[in-house]
Amino acid sequence: MLQKSVMVAMAKQLKQRAEQDRTRLLQSVTPLSSTQIAVAGTKYLQFSSNDYLGLGRHPKVLDAYAQAVAAGAGASALVTGYTEHHAELCALLSEVLQRPRVLLFNSAFAANVGVLTTLGPLYNHLYLDRLAHASLLQGAKHSGQRWRRFQHNDFATAERWLKKQPESALLISESIFSMDGDALTNDALVSLLDTSGHGDVMLDDAHGFGVCGDAGRSVAADFSVAQVGLISLAFGKACGVAGGAVATDDASADYLVNYCPELIYSTAMPPAQASAIKAAVEIIISAEGSDLRSKLAANVAYFQQLSQAAGLPLCSSRHAIQTLRIGSDGAALHMSQRLREAGIWCSAIRPPTVPEGTARLRLTLTAAHHEKDIRQLVQALQRSFAEFAT
Repeated sequence: MLQKSVMVAMAKQLKQRAEQDRTRLLQSVTPLSSTQIAVAGTKYLQFSSNDYLGLGRHPKVLDAYAQAVAAGAGASALVTGYTEHHAELCALLSEVLQRPRVLLFNSAFAANVGVLTTLGPLYNHLYLDRLAHASLLQGAKHSGQRWRRFQHNDFATAERWLKKQPESALLISESIFSMDGDALTNDALVSLLDTSGHGDVMLDDAHGFGVCGDAGRSVAADFSVAQVGLISLAFGKACGVAGGAVATDDASADYLVNYCPELIYSTAMPPAQASAIKAAVEIIISAEGSDLRSKLAANVAYFQQLSQAAGLPLCSSRHAIQTLRIGSDGAALHMSQRLREAGIWCSAIRPPTVPEGTARLRLTLTAAHHEKDIRQLVQALQRSFAEFAT
């Protein structure tokens, strides 16, 4: 047990969070299929998974995992933990993303924090989109440099800041934003890149890679390494596995290898995991991957069509992440519970994960869902929204 003063402080803060309907809980889940889970013996149709293409259960991905020579890497990447499985994955990603180098991390969170705390001090200013992921904000805060957030997708403001501050700056954003599902405004970013000679760019492509762009290449298909020098990836989304990476130039990669603690001092991801990710990427860039993206797009369009007819005010998103803003934290929780009573599992997202007053249901569509699943979801949403929306 910890010291009494610490226990008292924790109890006070947890009580405050409970009073705000913001308590977080770990829930043991039994996966049954790409679209179904069981919780405490009850089956649910789930719309909370980021396994957008259903690759987490793909036979080739599972086989690659099973065929790997070792369950664990046994050491950090800089000792003996960087195996041929890791090297082959990095080489494939480098080719797909058209970036000279790719470095692997145990999570996308670690990749973002590691990159920003290591490279951030080399800049005079860090500018972030206000809705950038918590890992990006955490990295900026711990970089030790001046950082500032611009309003969501407001690159005009970011451009003004860059012009006022001629010193080096790093602009940080996402390709697909994780809570609203809306996309980076590419045209605005291109305009900024064309008019400003000062800023470098880092884009978090966690929710874009595999599902957007030519062959699932997402932002890498739209921007050269000269335009976007740092791309971070998450392998727990479209790849259906786990882990993260950063794609960049040779000089930046060499610097990270020598100075990034998250890379240097952590045991490397398991070789089996690297093999499974490689198998997933190979599917993503294949004709099968194209078919899966088409199926996902069709499911998203069908959901939006039914939701519009049902009068559900979705946030603007053409991607797998679909958001229904509720307002109050309590209403979002109650609505999530009503969905569970209807056999639907969908989590309520509340502050501080999202801004105050914007508690919501975050729904994720996948290529594995069927139209009957989507109809069941919309019918349940329509009933519960009428009861709890504020």
